[in-house]
Amino acid sequence: MPALVQVKSVEDLRALVGRRIGPSRWREITQAMIDAFAELGGDRQWIHVDPERARREGAYGGTIAHGNLTLAMLDGFRPDLLERVGGFGVALNYGWNKVRFPAPLPVGSRVRAWLEVASLEELDGGWVQVVYRWTVEREGGDKPVCVAENVGRLRKL
Repeated sequence: MPALVQVKSVEDLRALVGRRIGPSRWREITQAMIDAFAELGGDRQWIHVDPERARREGAYGGTIAHGNLTLAMLDGFRPDLLERVGGFGVALNYGWNKVRFPAPLPVGSRVRAWLEVASLEELDGGWVQVVYRWTVEREGGDKPVCVAENVGRLRKL
């Protein structure tokens, strides 16, 4: 795994625009994770939570993770990739520009993430807006399981 990229200033972040960072460590998708997410979000569709029916009737040989579970995991990959060690106070999730799930994520799969700083814009009041482009790949998969653009806002110190 490559070294963690440390960011100490707006200039450090600007230097990362267009650069692909990663990959993160691999993380296994378990049925327990899927079940916990289903309970939390209330989405208990059988393709996610009924392993026997998913094996019998599903197209993937078993259950698959919710797309939004994959999306929710992105911040957990960030500590492997990018660390803000100075220059900023609060960091906020401002939203998502585009999110796609090009391939299913079967239970038992291992995933890892790549991160790219797509753009950076300095705003009024000491804020910086950063668009991060995430790509989550499944080990052995031919397409990503998630591609998403996350917008963050950071307050300069």
